[in-house]
Amino acid sequence: MKFTQTNSSDARERPTSRISRFIASKLWGIAAAATILCASGAGAQTLTGAGATFPYPLYAKWFSTYKQATGVTINYQAIGSGGGIKQLKAGTVDFGASDAPVSNAELKEFRGRVVHIPTVAGAVCLAYNLPGIGKGLRLDGGTLAGIYLGQITRWNDARITRLNPGKRLPNLAIVTAHRSDSSGTSNIFTSYLSDVSSTWRQKVGTGKSVNWPVGLGGKGNSGVAGIIRQTRGAIGYVELAYVMQNHLSYAALKNRSGKFIMPSLAATTAAGKAYIGAMKKDIRTSMVNAPGANSYPIAAFTYILIYVDKNNTPAGKQITRFLRWAMTTGQKYAPGLLYAPLPKEIVQINMQHLK
Repeated sequence: MKFTQTNSSDARERPTSRISRFIASKLWGIAAAATILCASGAGAQTLTGAGATFPYPLYAKWFSTYKQATGVTINYQAIGSGGGIKQLKAGTVDFGASDAPVSNAELKEFRGRVVHIPTVAGAVCLAYNLPGIGKGLRLDGGTLAGIYLGQITRWNDARITRLNPGKRLPNLAIVTAHRSDSSGTSNIFTSYLSDVSSTWRQKVGTGKSVNWPVGLGGKGNSGVAGIIRQTRGAIGYVELAYVMQNHLSYAALKNRSGKFIMPSLAATTAAGKAYIGAMKKDIRTSMVNAPGANSYPIAAFTYILIYVDKNNTPAGKQITRFLRWAMTTGQKYAPGLLYAPLPKEIVQINMQHLK
């Protein structure tokens, strides 16, 4: 077929051209509508949170991966559980993170109803700097309390050597390291000491901040790990991921069954499963000094706290989406960073709160 070129000034528009323009206009309208709908449903594209350093290695991985998948930025300040709770009370962050669940009395101080969402479980390790002594030094609760009370001051004390036959412990001063900030990790550790030592319970007690009888303070898990790494004779409590990152030696602790257990994913999971029944009644149940031959005694769930009445706000909807992702896809990243994924029963409880 032969086409004759015509002058555009006097040519009539062909039917096929009019149809193409009509289709193009409709497609543009559909695309524009879709863009508007997506923008209105996307919610906040930046979220803010603050709190626990205990889960920070995993949270950093989660936030980075989630941003790649969704475009949502989550800015998180690892300032300690106490700081995160304080900022959530003040309304300066979208969510708080804490290793220490909030008591009924403290819940009344918030601006609205707050729900606890456990995210993963982790182990608090007793790491130390002892030349010539590798990992696996044996300690029990009473001895550990004596060390932190300042009653056991040298590494070759008979109470330590008795637990470690065959090891030649140095005649070296013990330097205890603890958190200087308000810390959920401190709450976990002091909860354990209060459970195993009546003397500790009466003289010091449990809390995110306590009056430490002896020792040096460091900010965050990283600060305590730094003191241990740099100080001969030091011992301190830090989350397992920080121990591995800093290549520190760490102790085997005697559990309720009388077995010395090294911190591990399996031992943390065993401790968590021992309390599933109790957590169905109250998600804030402590899991320190758990029963079971394979349970590590200083383990805990860590929590994200959110306001229930903000679920219908753009930020609230986005937090809910993120937490659903963390409960499902996000759990697969936990073992690689030495955190225990949530038991399916705890995931189900969380999902009920996130409806």
